[in-house]
Parts: sequence; C-alpha cells; structure tokens
Amino acid sequence: MAHNPDILETPVEYVKGIGPTKGESFRKELNIHTLQDLLFTFPFRYIDRTTFHLIKDLKADGDNIQLKGTLVSIEKIKSKTNRSRIAGMFKDPTGFLELVWFQGATWLDKTLKVGEEYIIYGRVSLFSGKKPMAHPEMELISEASTSLSKTYDPVYSSTEKMDAKGLDSKARRKIIKNLLSSITASDLPETLPAYMLDKLKICSRFEAIHWIHFPQTETQKELATNRIKFEEFFFVQIRLLQSKIYRKQKYRSAAFTTIGPLFNAFYSTKLPFQLTNAQKRVIKEIRADMGKVVQMNRLLQGDVGSGKTIVALLSMLIAIDNGFQSCLMAPTEILAQQHYTSITEALGDLPVKVAFLSGSIKGKKRELILSQLKSGEVKIIIGTHALIEDHVVFDHLGLAVVDEQHRFGVAQRASLWKKNDALAPHVLVMTATPIPRTLAMTLYGDLYLQAEKK
Repeated sequence: MAHNPDILETPVEYVKGIGPTKGESFRKELNIHTLQDLLFTFPFRYIDRTTFHLIKDLKADGDNIQLKGTLVSIEKIKSKTNRSRIAGMFKDPTGFLELVWFQGATWLDKTLKVGEEYIIYGRVSLFSGKKPMAHPEMELISEASTSLSKTYDPVYSSTEKMDAKGLDSKARRKIIKNLLSSITASDLPETLPAYMLDKLKICSRFEAIHWIHFPQTETQKELATNRIKFEEFFFVQIRLLQSKIYRKQKYRSAAFTTIGPLFNAFYSTKLPFQLTNAQKRVIKEIRADMGKVVQMNRLLQGDVGSGKTIVALLSMLIAIDNGFQSCLMAPTEILAQQHYTSITEALGDLPVKVAFLSGSIKGKKRELILSQLKSGEVKIIIGTHALIEDHVVFDHLGLAVVDEQHRFGVAQRASLWKKNDALAPHVLVMTATPIPRTLAMTLYGDLYLQAEKK
C-alpha cells in the first residue's frame, strides 16, 4: 500500500485481502469503514501459542487450551431433526479426543483433512459422560509456521455473516498482519509529547498498535494495553478541561460581594445547631466562589442529617442579600415538601418569602406563586420538576440548588440554568449518594465535601 498523509482514512475495501464484498461486510457487521477503524478494533483475547497440552492431562470445563496432533477420522452425522453435525477424532502421543461441530457442517466436511497434523485450540466440556471439545479452532501445522513463531494470536469479535464471508479471526489476523507490515511510524503519528512518554515509561503509538495485535511477550501486551488506555483517558481529561474553560467563558454569573443582614441575622440567631468545621469551611469556599463572575458549579456531599440543607440555605441567603432569588429543586414531591418545611421553620420570622411549587399546585394558588416569583416578591422557591417549566419565570435567579442531581436528566438541569437571560445562576448540587472522589472531582471541580455529622 502506497504511503500518503491520509492513509488512515483509506476505505477498508482497499486494504489488501479485503476488497468490495468483504469491505461491505466490515461496514455492515462491525461498523468498520476505514483503515484506522480496522487497526483500532482490538482483539478481545489471545491464543497462547507458547504451550501445548497433552490429551491425557485434559480436564473438563477448564480453560481454553492448545494441542498438537493428528485428525484420524471425520464423520458427518444427521440427527432426527435432519440437522447435521461433524464429529471428529483427534489423537496425540498420549490419547484420543473427540471433536464436535454443530454449525458449518458442509464447509467443515470439505475443509478438514483426515490424516493431517493440526494445531487445535478450544475448551473441553463434560457432555453425556464424555469430554469432547466443541467447535475447536483448527490450523494445519503445515500452514502454521508463522503462528508457531509467535507467542500470542489475536482473536477478534465477529459474527456468523463475517465468518461465512471468510472473515473469521484467522483471516483477520492475516489481513491485520499484512496491513501492519505496510505502514510506517509516520502513518501512525505520535499523539503524546516525548517528555510524557519518557517520564511515564509509555511505549510509542506505533509500537502500541503493533503490540496490541501481535504481542511477542506478555510485557509487550501489557505495555500496549496501558498505552492505549492512558491515551484514551488522557484525551477524555483534555476534553473535560476544554469544556470547563468554555463553560467559564460562556456562563457568566453575578458576583455576590455582599454578606448582608439576612445572612448575618440567620447565622447569629437562627442556626439550629453549631456548624461543624467542615460546614464552616464549605460556607467560606462557597462565599468565595459566588463572589466571582464565573459561574459556581459545586457538589455538596454528606450523609442524611449532616446539615447539607443548612449550608444550602446560608448560600441562598447570600444570593438574596445581593438582590437575587434562589431555588431548590428536588426529584420527588415528598422530598421537596420536606425541604420547604425545614427551611421555613429554620428562617422563622426573618423577612424572606418562601414558596412551594409542584405539579399538584393548581389554579389560583399556582398563578399567585408564579406572579410573586416573577415580580421578585418570592425570594426562595422550592419544588420539583415543575420549576423548569417554561411558564415559571424568575425576576433575578442567582442560585440554583439541586438535590440528588443524578435523578434528573441533563436537559432538565440545563433548563434550570437558563432561567436567567443575561447571567447564569450559580449552581450547588447536594447528594447523599456516595460518589467516587475522582468522578466527583471530574464532574464538579473544586469542592468535594463529606460533611461531618453534627
């Protein structure tokens, strides 16, 4: 295959050994369209060519194994249902092994050669008191010189239609091997900087692609696997960072620079319990975040009863002191009602109007809540999915609190973020569901809090 800068985008039918008919099978059956798709469709397991087992040592229901011997007989058997199967007898110096195939009887009957030496690979099973090997892979020793020189043979995912077109694992190995012999390191340009490869002891991209298909040693297989996994995760992280930068540039929020009378009054006289050090630290970090024009997007994790709602309420009071409204969205009406009750009780006689909205609120009562929310009279609204409906309009939404975010869809959450035309609201997510620290940091950035119980 001639070298060219766009070699990886070569249609798969132009790869040696494929052609138009087989190329169509690759596209339809495996969604492989180009040379790159073919190279980056990796084996799901390998045949270990380093060890040959003996028939006398075989155990039923063990691992896949490799044997070397002679096919001494082959017989086509028809069952009562008129379905054919192939039964064969295989021997090595230590004994005999029954082979059986339930599919492809006609093709196998024409292909297998009695009296020839084969390498076979498969798993012995216990069936009707016997220990046959069903559907073994067969390879003539006379044609297996290249296989015997390797440590591992790749095995690729396939389908019945692919096998019928002559594109089983054996054929795929030959195609991939020819392809790899025709491309150079420049055809597979490096995607990671040299200093990173050196520092992390990572093999090159060119080596990884060769070794993932045809590893000579276990070490090569491990190095190739680690390189491919690292590269995938590395670029996922890059995309996440790009998304974070884009979000910070696009979604501008109001800077809440005032800590006013409502926050101070509640903190001084209404707190139902002494805040823990963890809660104090989180409040301090939230205050700092909401004091910036970059949209806050934080996760607050803690056990039930650990005081997440009080932290959320203090954050909402900061928004109100700066002339903005807040909302709290919960996934169920029961949970939303619990939040409404606890927050109204905690606020007591402080001049903060709190409203509750769910699908069950109808008629004039609903119209009044929506009117007061739009005028800015309602400072905090607590509810369910009803908060994201189009006719729910805020005067100035400054903080959106979401409880158990994973129970809402992406589009639902995004609808809440867009309730302000000019500035995006700051976002605080509460959850009692344990989230792995690495995932939480990836998704929510700076804050990962396991709040202490009071």
